[in-house]
Amino acid sequence: MVFYTCGPNEAMVVSGFCRTPPVMVAGGRVFVFPCVQKIQRISLNTLTLNVKSEKVYTRHGVPISVTGIAQVKIQGQNKEMLAAACQMFLGKSEAEVAQISLETLEGHQRAIMAHMTVEEIYKDRQKFSEHVFKVASSDLVNMGISVVSYTLKDIHDDQDYLHSLGKARTAQVQKDARIGEAEAKRDAGIKEAKAMQEKVSAQYLSEIEMAKSQRDFELKKAAYDIEVNTKKAESDLAYQLQVAKTKQKIEEQKMQVLVVERTQQIQLQEQEIIRREKELEAKVKKPAEAERYRLEKLAEAQRRQLITQAEAEAEAVRVKGEANAFAIEAKARADAEQMAKKAEAFQQFQDAAMVDMLLEKLPQVAEEISKPLTEVKKIKMVSSGNGEVGAAKMTGEVLDILNKLPETVEKLTGISIAQTGQKKPGRML
Repeated sequence: MVFYTCGPNEAMVVSGFCRTPPVMVAGGRVFVFPCVQKIQRISLNTLTLNVKSEKVYTRHGVPISVTGIAQVKIQGQNKEMLAAACQMFLGKSEAEVAQISLETLEGHQRAIMAHMTVEEIYKDRQKFSEHVFKVASSDLVNMGISVVSYTLKDIHDDQDYLHSLGKARTAQVQKDARIGEAEAKRDAGIKEAKAMQEKVSAQYLSEIEMAKSQRDFELKKAAYDIEVNTKKAESDLAYQLQVAKTKQKIEEQKMQVLVVERTQQIQLQEQEIIRREKELEAKVKKPAEAERYRLEKLAEAQRRQLITQAEAEAEAVRVKGEANAFAIEAKARADAEQMAKKAEAFQQFQDAAMVDMLLEKLPQVAEEISKPLTEVKKIKMVSSGNGEVGAAKMTGEVLDILNKLPETVEKLTGISIAQTGQKKPGRML
């Protein structure tokens, strides 16, 4: 299904499946099934036709040529006329529709010219245009075309017939013009004289009326002046009296205004005093009390913190002292027990204990003896040619030193490590 639209100057005709009779849409929209339905468009534009009828013989046999301008269009709002136009012109272009309409109008124009005289056409163009419009409309409406307008544009002939009619008419017009001019001048003179007479009479009457009016005016003015002066004097006295009363009322109103203003000022001052008291209480007293309360709570919290801190520090010192004392006491006891056990062991084993201690220290002695060799970066050795040479010589000397250690110990302590080792004492505790 396809959706089609058209503007106000055209119409669509849909025919085919389920479109019997065909659907005509002027300036709207419609749905079309492309395979089983067909859509065609017809223009509703206004067409301007130049209707020329050359050398048509009128009723008295005088040939003349007439040119008329016609506006025609297919009427899309009338369904019957649109259906007739679709039957006649569907599939045709605007030029073809215009040509058919032009030929129809030209035929009616020629027929009407043949039944009228040149004078009738020339003098009453409106009647000729209305006649053509009426006859052509009744014929074209059957084709679905309406004649919007028709106007007679031009009439001419090749026999100077119209020119001759014009000369006679011109002469008659000139004659009538001269007669009319003379009559107009005569009437103008008569009317001018009457107008002058009437003017003078009117002027005299006007002057008399003006004098009467001036007299009446002066009399009435005098009477009016007396009355006006009397009223003016009364008005002046009344005005002065009213001024005095008004001034008195104004003074009274001023006093009342002053009293009201003074009362309002007193009320405003009282309200200002109340406002300032509240402001003082809100800005000074309340903040001062809040600050005092805050400082009291802060001091109390600091006092409690200091007390708690002092108590904690004292407890920590006490615990630390007790711990140190216990540690010192435990260390002293352990050292005492160790010394007692060592003394007991020495008393029991004597030489064996000492040998044991010496044996424990021998690795340290060997380390100290060989330590210088580890720190030497470069050694130069000189040999006499007898004995070992090189590193073997160096390590052999170190081993000789270690072998002499038992003798050195025996000389220093008087205890022989070899003899004590043969006794195989028990393990020292």
